[in-house]
Amino acid sequence: MRLTLRQLQIFLAISRTGSTTAAADMIALSQSATSAALNELEAVLNVKLFDRIGKRLILNDNGRLLLPQARQMLDAGATIEQQFTTADTSTGIGLHIGASTTIGNYLLPAILGAYAAHGSDMYPRVMIANTADIAQAVANFEVDIGLIEGPCHEPDMHVEPWLQDELIIVCAADHPMIKDKKSNRVSVKTLRAAGWLLREPGSGTREAVEHALVPHLHYLRPVGEFSNAEAIKRAAAAGLGIACLSRYVADDLIALGQLVEVRTTLLTLNRHFYLIYSQHKILSARLSYFLQFCRGWTK
Repeated sequence: MRLTLRQLQIFLAISRTGSTTAAADMIALSQSATSAALNELEAVLNVKLFDRIGKRLILNDNGRLLLPQARQMLDAGATIEQQFTTADTSTGIGLHIGASTTIGNYLLPAILGAYAAHGSDMYPRVMIANTADIAQAVANFEVDIGLIEGPCHEPDMHVEPWLQDELIIVCAADHPMIKDKKSNRVSVKTLRAAGWLLREPGSGTREAVEHALVPHLHYLRPVGEFSNAEAIKRAAAAGLGIACLSRYVADDLIALGQLVEVRTTLLTLNRHFYLIYSQHKILSARLSYFLQFCRGWTK
């Protein structure tokens, strides 16, 4: 076999950077060695993988076809190396974990702490982003697994329901909506007229909130859009609008009296968190061990 993992690594670096010079800097090779490896790979496959536009190298249809296969091959090679670094499956060293923002900020630190206290060495690398970005990172083998709070729309993915999360509607303690309604539930009509603080499109929380509320309210009138839940709850506490957030996110400011949970005529709003990984992912012993720990974790 003339195809090598090194050639595929260089191919991926060029696809990311758009030139052999930048790719060489990324993987600590000379530019000439990087160009030679690309030429060898194209000769082995008997196709051109990039369109040459000036000094830029742009993936063509052959390159786009090879891209997911190259990622999968390199991930498999890295998994083999990690699997035999140590025989101790309880170690978390080398795990690359992706988490959507609510999970990454409010649940994952406790999970990793409990995992370490369980007697496991931990040095994970963690990526925190919205659900869509984490799902894409899992599909691209940039992280080993994803812990997400919204539906996964990437193909060829193992998606496993994990934890159930309660979504609650909150507002500032002095918000006019609840001033005179301490004993009554806020009506759907009142909620329809309210101004909502929302996450950005692509967020699992945004998708879950719209899925839960739009069938009843028909439309959420936005008065602000934020890229993380922490900013939303602070904005709600400051009186900028009302929000629908995970109870994990809002409980601390509710306890401090800065936020109030709005009692409504709607049914309880719930959603699932999910564990995801590529169907083509080779699960190492340590990754399987960590997944099993997550499945059994409770707060």
